[in-house]
Amino acid sequence: MNDAVDIRFLLVIRESTSLLQASRKLGLTPSAVTQRLQQMEKKLGIRLLDRSSRQLRFTDEGEMLCLRGAELIQQFDALLEDLQERRSGFVGKLKINAPFGFGRQYVAPAVSAFQRLHPEVEIALTLSDQPLVEVSDRFDVVIHIGELRASNLICHAIAPNRRFICASPAFIERHGLPENPEQLADLPCIALRENNEDVTLWHFTRARKTHSVRIRPVLSCNDGNVIRQWGCEGQGIILRSEWDVAEALADGSLVRLLSAWKLPDADVVALTHQREGLPARTRNFMSFLQAHFRPQPSWRI
Repeated sequence: MNDAVDIRFLLVIRESTSLLQASRKLGLTPSAVTQRLQQMEKKLGIRLLDRSSRQLRFTDEGEMLCLRGAELIQQFDALLEDLQERRSGFVGKLKINAPFGFGRQYVAPAVSAFQRLHPEVEIALTLSDQPLVEVSDRFDVVIHIGELRASNLICHAIAPNRRFICASPAFIERHGLPENPEQLADLPCIALRENNEDVTLWHFTRARKTHSVRIRPVLSCNDGNVIRQWGCEGQGIILRSEWDVAEALADGSLVRLLSAWKLPDADVVALTHQREGLPARTRNFMSFLQAHFRPQPSWRI
């Protein structure tokens, strides 16, 4: 078994939906992929793939080989790239995942500027409404906004970000200003669906006391831009990050509600698979992104 080559071969299969798709990625025929897989299993004396399943599914041993092998390959590649970077500067591929709205408005320009400074780095930016639900091991950096639930990913602070409750002046004229969070349960609200979170339970804090309110959204969407637009049109009350509504608050399209109550912060962070041994291009991109929002992010009002 040629360890590095065979592990890379297995990882391509693991990232594919079928052996046919894997064969296309590898530039081999399906029969050649099957034969090579059988040869590996024979040498190891274990079954790597469950062939009784209709779906492409690894055995426990095959999954363990992929997971631990991927870590070794990543460390080996990082070592070689660091050696090359010592000689010729930043090189290699950088795969980034970011939320739709924030990714378009802030990450994409930063990626473009970073690549102009380091033209030997090939960057692939993927925008998603569920960056944490995506197969995270396909990315070097995942940009996340808000609370990070139990995860084995390493968190790197990028920029501070608060959350606000907002509505349009027209909505306030029709429904009045709510005086406490409990009143939101009886008012039209709009919910953003993301990362499979419970988006209809809103949490508020005041004087060290927490109040949670279950809203009944009249509208919901997985795109934050749509949520903000509906809010500006007077369709309902929205809960959004300050980076997204700062401009609308400044020009009066939206009005902040319940300002005496604090919502959980939704700081911007970058997630990586490990803290040590990251390639120089990954470390420097995150430093570049952090500097992009200093001393204060442009949305801070």
